[in-house]
Amino acid sequence: MTEKTGTEKTALTPATHTAPPAKFSHGVRKGNILQVAGQVGFLPAVEGQAPTVAGRTLREQTLQTFANVRAILEEGGASWDDVMMMRVYLTDVDHFAEMNAIYNAYFEEQGLKEAPAARTTVYVGLPKGLLIEIDALAVLG
Repeated sequence: MTEKTGTEKTALTPATHTAPPAKFSHGVRKGNILQVAGQVGFLPAVEGQAPTVAGRTLREQTLQTFANVRAILEEGGASWDDVMMMRVYLTDVDHFAEMNAIYNAYFEEQGLKEAPAARTTVYVGLPKGLLIEIDALAVLG
């Protein structure tokens, strides 16, 4: 990320991510606020190849989605401890308990000091094969 002064808006696309398919950014930082756009469980980008889903299971996709959110946070100079709000979108209501278990274990491993506010909802509009999408809002400093 190029260091900016004041409140200039900076778009964030880590090397692990493909360029967005439309006019949006994977993340945007303005001042000390960083918004991570909805991320899914795509493996790190390989130039010239279509995005590849991390696997068929909720666990595989959730862990990759966390890695993708984290890459954008880090690109913008943030960490999980800077996240104030996370929104989780699942495609199957039966995945709530499993996602909560994965979520709790992941953030315990990360040593998260304080849990962010979070919201989980069921959303059936994700592309075929995708089970989860997560976005996050971070405030730095």
